[in-house]
Amino acid sequence: MGFITESLRTSAALIVSLDPEVFATVTTSLAVSCCAIVLAALIGVPAGVVVGLHDFPLKRAAITLLNTLMAMPTVVVGLLLYGILSRQGPLGTMGLLFTPSAMVIGQTLLAVPIVANYTVGVVQGADPRILPTALTLGAGPLEGVLQLLRQVRFGIVAALIAGFGRIIAEVGVAMMLGGNIRGYTRTMTTAIALETSKGEFAFGLALGLILMTVALAINLFLNTLQQR
Repeated sequence: MGFITESLRTSAALIVSLDPEVFATVTTSLAVSCCAIVLAALIGVPAGVVVGLHDFPLKRAAITLLNTLMAMPTVVVGLLLYGILSRQGPLGTMGLLFTPSAMVIGQTLLAVPIVANYTVGVVQGADPRILPTALTLGAGPLEGVLQLLRQVRFGIVAALIAGFGRIIAEVGVAMMLGGNIRGYTRTMTTAIALETSKGEFAFGLALGLILMTVALAINLFLNTLQQR
């Protein structure tokens, strides 16, 4: 018990003193995940709207695929992208492997199915009169869709928060594509795994506390949106 207590004191001191390495790691995690969720929104929201609003022969298959991709292990995504971005891969000449850009790509692929699937749900659950009414009042198709999105905006934001919560806490993509390079691609999750294996339990615990705080804030915000 004394070991846990002492580690908690040390980790709290690292956080309170604004330890440069701790907060460089936190900054990298947040920057990569924020970029990834923005890209996931640009891809996933339009895809979810298209699937949710239109009937087409493969619609059920598309929804099943989105559900399947939501549960895809992060190490599988990391493995596939590693093969594509490595020197022997088709995009190896771009030199993206072991960079923040590679991590953003991987996390975007993880978040897109979540954002798209949530968007499908909120679009299908919206009042079906919104879009026809907007079109009847003279709105164009794009304006009608924007009006629909305005009405379900809380659900869309909830989709983005759910996607962000998924990628901020993942370790497989960050480790395989980022390489856990100190001060460059090291994230909270990869640093926790590395420092704990080195015996630096207090350092890992400090990052764990910050990660839990971020996760708690995300979930509180998500619950607030769901209530609204």
